[in-house]
Amino acid sequence: MAETLIIPQTTDRKAIYESLIPQLTALVEGEPDLVANLANIAAALKEAFGFFWVGFYLKKNDQLVLGPFQGPIACTRIPFNKGVCGAAYTRKETILVPDVEQFPGHIACSSASKSEIVVPVFDNAGNVTMVLDVDSDRLNDFSPTDADGLEKIVRLITSLQTT
Repeated sequence: MAETLIIPQTTDRKAIYESLIPQLTALVEGEPDLVANLANIAAALKEAFGFFWVGFYLKKNDQLVLGPFQGPIACTRIPFNKGVCGAAYTRKETILVPDVEQFPGHIACSSASKSEIVVPVFDNAGNVTMVLDVDSDRLNDFSPTDADGLEKIVRLITSLQTT
């Protein structure tokens, strides 16, 4: 298990994702505890990109419940029909929001959050089990490069889950 990430000294997010994903794969390999793996993935994303908030909301009964995260305190429970996280869960697709104030039903867990990307995480049967939520304190901070990189990371998480 690595204790240090090797992050390229670049602002090219594609290059950072390309460097980070194999390191995450090695980090979680052989670790059976999903929560431990989610915690390390959230920490690695925060460290690699300096995002304002990175974390997971796990499906529990009829809502999303806060899981491992890095950043300021957060909303604990999110209904499936509320906010960006609920929309990504319900639609089963990545949602990229350049300005959270323009997203209908946005849940303001922190007024410092300006843009957001949420990626659903599927189990091996294709059911959404959680979402990866990443917030920035800058407007329009996410692009299709982030969507692609984060979707690759959630595929890694899918491979860790048992059905």
